[in-house]
Amino acid sequence: MNIILMTIFGFILDLILGDPYSWPHPVKLMGKLIDVIDKKIEAGDYSPKKQIHLGIWMWIIVVGTTGILTGLIMYLAHFNYWAYMIIGTYLAYTTISVKGLAFEARKIIKSLKKDDIKTARYQLSMIVGRTTDDLNEEEISKATIETIAENTSDGVIAPLMYLLIGGPVLAMIYKAVNTLDSMVGYKNTRFKNIGEASAKIDDVFNFIPARLTWVLMTFATLVMRLNFKEAWQVGKRDHNKHRSPNSAYPESVVAGALDLQLGGPHVYFGDVVKKPFIGNDSGKTATVKDISKTIQILYVTACITLVVFCAIRLIFV
Repeated sequence: MNIILMTIFGFILDLILGDPYSWPHPVKLMGKLIDVIDKKIEAGDYSPKKQIHLGIWMWIIVVGTTGILTGLIMYLAHFNYWAYMIIGTYLAYTTISVKGLAFEARKIIKSLKKDDIKTARYQLSMIVGRTTDDLNEEEISKATIETIAENTSDGVIAPLMYLLIGGPVLAMIYKAVNTLDSMVGYKNTRFKNIGEASAKIDDVFNFIPARLTWVLMTFATLVMRLNFKEAWQVGKRDHNKHRSPNSAYPESVVAGALDLQLGGPHVYFGDVVKKPFIGNDSGKTATVKDISKTIQILYVTACITLVVFCAIRLIFV
């Protein structure tokens, strides 16, 4: 029951507070550790094979350190019930990203409404790994929608699942896995070898959450009275149309529900990455209204997921 309470209170804290930039956050510490190790690897004149091996060691160090420290903190806190609950709730809160994701997307909406494309491009670059310098208004809207959809899975559904399976320790381990992938898991010249292990292991950790997201997000579109049938059909048809085995699940649901075509070629660090198109080519132009609807899908899906996962834990645990 303690884990359920930590998760619920952590979820509520996220809805209220989001991710204030000035607050201490475990992911910031993970990012600094990853950056230090990555720079040391890149500074050495290592062969591709050696870079792969060092990338594996980077994964072990980052994930292992995260798991050990979180486990130690929770163990020391458990001697006092209130300390245990407060610390556990805070750690749970830091793994969930509903309001933070919506906040970043709404900043882009405001810039686009003001026709400030330059600012919108910069704001988008803060939440995606792709190059945004030459994107037009529709491309910015599509990229924002894709990011919200994808992060509904790895920023909300997956953390909630791991929280309710193994509490803050397992959720923080997942967060380290996901942070590694977001920083070095790109299949480009720079990270192809160093981030190979991080990218593949992240795919494993997100395998089940992505498929649960397909179901839960589709149900959210039904609750919202969007195009539920098309969301399900496009999700069923296009879930494999992505270089990642997981990312297309949430993106295809949103594409179907909003009658949009997402995906396609993107530029990452100067390299063009060819991606399949997701959704039907209806000719509809993506707008800020579609971004707002995707944010609504995010919130409804998150609330449904919390209720469903808590109920499952109550029944089986």
